[in-house]
Amino acid sequence: MTLINLKKFILDSIHLNKLNKFKKILATIDGSPQSMRAADYAIKIAQKYDSELIALYVLYSKIGFAFYTETVTGMITPSSINELIDQAKKEAEKWFDEIREKCKNVNLQIKTEAVITAISIVEAIISYSEKENIDLIVTGSRGRSAFKKLILGSTASGIMTYAHCPVMITK
Repeated sequence: MTLINLKKFILDSIHLNKLNKFKKILATIDGSPQSMRAADYAIKIAQKYDSELIALYVLYSKIGFAFYTETVTGMITPSSINELIDQAKKEAEKWFDEIREKCKNVNLQIKTEAVITAISIVEAIISYSEKENIDLIVTGSRGRSAFKKLILGSTASGIMTYAHCPVMITK
């Protein structure tokens, strides 16, 4: 190998290593059309870079917050919180099934997770992505909120602002 070829080989290897930085990709899911399109993008990117793909659904619960801060005014039991979590997981399961089917069609493994938060959806996503060493977060521009007129949803905006890694926001 000549010196010129060696230099080209090294530069090409460095370039490929930069492209392969997305080892773990997180797709945030809430069942909205935007989040399902974001999952489609995440699947394509995971395929291209041979990445691990995780689909995450986060449920914000005021009940959990009341229980968490110990300011319960009503009767909240651990079993009622477990019921809430089970309901959230059942709701998310139909979305996860759709994403799993798409991944199966392209021979891609996916991990799915539904979590409940008492703080904020953004904080839960950011914390999860840091804990799991996520390299790219893919999220929809708007979720299922009532504020359809907003160009960029508050969750997408918060993720973009506070994420430790690149964020792809899809329409």
